[in-house]
Amino acid sequence: MLLNKFCGYSLPVRFEPTELTPQELELQRGARAFLRDALPQGSYEPGLGMDSGRDAAFSQQLAKYGWIGVAIPTEYGGRNGTAVDRFVITEELLRSGAPVTHHWVADRQTAPLLLKFGTEEQKRRFLPAIASAEISFCIGMSEHEAGSDLTAVRTSATRTDGGWLLNGTKVWTSNAMDSDWFVILCRTGTDPDDRHAGLSQFLVDLRTEGVTRSPIPFLDPSTHFAEVLLDNVLVPDDCVLGVIGQGWVQNTNELAYERGGPDRWLSTYGLVEAFIREYPEEAKAEQPAQVIGEIVAKYWALRRLSLSVARSIDRKEAPAAESALVKEMGTRFEQDVIIALQCLLDVEPRSTSASVFERLLSRAILSGPSFTIRGGTIEILRSVAMKGLVL
Repeated sequence: MLLNKFCGYSLPVRFEPTELTPQELELQRGARAFLRDALPQGSYEPGLGMDSGRDAAFSQQLAKYGWIGVAIPTEYGGRNGTAVDRFVITEELLRSGAPVTHHWVADRQTAPLLLKFGTEEQKRRFLPAIASAEISFCIGMSEHEAGSDLTAVRTSATRTDGGWLLNGTKVWTSNAMDSDWFVILCRTGTDPDDRHAGLSQFLVDLRTEGVTRSPIPFLDPSTHFAEVLLDNVLVPDDCVLGVIGQGWVQNTNELAYERGGPDRWLSTYGLVEAFIREYPEEAKAEQPAQVIGEIVAKYWALRRLSLSVARSIDRKEAPAAESALVKEMGTRFEQDVIIALQCLLDVEPRSTSASVFERLLSRAILSGPSFTIRGGTIEILRSVAMKGLVL
C-alpha cells in the first residue's frame, strides 16, 4: 500500500505540540458557517487546493469579513490577527475547494514579506489594497535553468537614474496573466565565490512598459502558468523591497510562508470527500475503509506539523527548515492520495463527467506530478532541511 510509509524523519522538538485555542475554534466555526452560506454544496465547481478558480468578487466578499490579510495590523487595513488565525481560515477555504486564486499569493506571502521588510510607504501603499482584495500578486522567482536552485537566477537589475533597469525572463509564474504585481528576485551583484550574495527583491507593476506576459499551457490544458519577459523595465527606488543584496535572506523568509501551510497537504482533500459522498457503500468496504483511515490519520499528522509552523511564525521565527519538511512530506502525500483513490474504483475519469469525483480525479491525475515540483523540488527541500535540522 502506497500510504503505508509516511516518512523516515525523526522530527526534532522544533515542531512543538499545539492545539487551537477557544478563540481560534470560534473563528473556525465562523468560517465554516460563512462557506456553507456563500458556497452551498453543488452550487460551484470545487477546486484542488490553491489551484482553484479565480473569483475576485468572492475574494472581496471574504475581505469584507476581514478574512484576507488576517495578520495585517489594523493600521494597514487588516484585522491584526495571527498566522494561526490565517491558518484556520485557509484550512476551511481549501477544504471546501473555494475559488481563492485572486488573493492567494498576496495574502499568503506578499503581505507578511512587506510587513517584515517593506518600507512604511510600501506598507501603506500595498497592504490595505491586499486586505481588501483590490490588487493581486504573483511570484517572480523561477527561471530557465533556475527552478528550485534560485542561486542560479540570472535576471539582472542594474542601477540607473531614479531606479533600476530589469532584464531577464521568469517562467512558470503562476497566474501572471491575471495578476497586477509581482515580487521578483533579481541579481544585483556578481560574486563568483558566493552565489547567495548579490540577490535583491523588487515590486514590479506587471503593466509596466517592457513587461511581456505569455501563457504556458499546462497538461489539463489550463494556462495558469506564464512566462514573463522583462526588457529594460524601469523600477523606481521606492519599489525596492528590503535591502539591496539581501534578497536571498528575504526570499528564504518568504518561502517559509509559502511552504509550511495547509495548501501543501490539502490539494487532494476534495477527492476524498467526493469519493465518500458519491460512493458511500463502497467506502464502507474493508479495503476502502482502510485506505481512507490511513489518509485521515496522515492528514491529522501533517496538520499538527503545519500548525506548529504557524505558531513559530507568530513567535517571529523563520521556520525555513520546518516548512521545507512539511512541504516535502505533504506534497508526496497528496500524490499518494491520488494513486490510492484511483485504485479503489475501476473508472476512467473524464473532465466532462457528471461526477464531481471523476472530474476532480481527472484534474488531479494531470496536475499531481507538479505537486512535488512547485515551491521547490523534494531534493531541494531535503537539502534545506538537512542544513537546518539534525535528523
